[in-house]
Amino acid sequence: MVSVGVTGHRVLAEVEKLETGVDAALAEVERRFGGRPITLVSALAEGADRLAAERVLRRPGARLEAVLPLPRAEYERDFQEPASLAACRALLARAGRIVELPDTSGDGAGRVEAYLAGGQYLLDHCDVILAVWDGQGAQGRGGTGHIVGLARETGRPVAWVHAGNRRPGTMTPTSLGEDQGRVTYESFPEPT
Repeated sequence: MVSVGVTGHRVLAEVEKLETGVDAALAEVERRFGGRPITLVSALAEGADRLAAERVLRRPGARLEAVLPLPRAEYERDFQEPASLAACRALLARAGRIVELPDTSGDGAGRVEAYLAGGQYLLDHCDVILAVWDGQGAQGRGGTGHIVGLARETGRPVAWVHAGNRRPGTMTPTSLGEDQGRVTYESFPEPT
């Protein structure tokens, strides 16, 4: 198995283009890692995490590992909409493994540190990072830009699916136009 950790934006536009990009990235990971099946490691957050989980579960032999940045009951409080919570629970039911990280939110570190710990778990336990990302700098610790920056620092392979984020201060998704869904591969090994 090759382990792929996903990080990405929660608000997505032109989802069909992103699905095509994620499928292409997963196929390239399989090709570059000798055809080994993929285990996708995901927090199953809204947006990119769930999109990647749904796409990987369509692949022969692929598995899903859920890594929750907080204990499950506490993490589920982050999903305000009943449909979002139901979607998360449905994917958790399909996961081959669920890892619940310790609750650090009550010790003054806050949820940001818990989400950073989840991103660090990806870096420590995955062969490749799959980023569904706009390419912009980090907007805070533990966000997509931060995790990609840490992956780059360590030379971890990154499959970057170009994706708009959202308009600042809103939940209105943006697109990168012609680049939406394009994939860039960084630090990838030659095929085995």
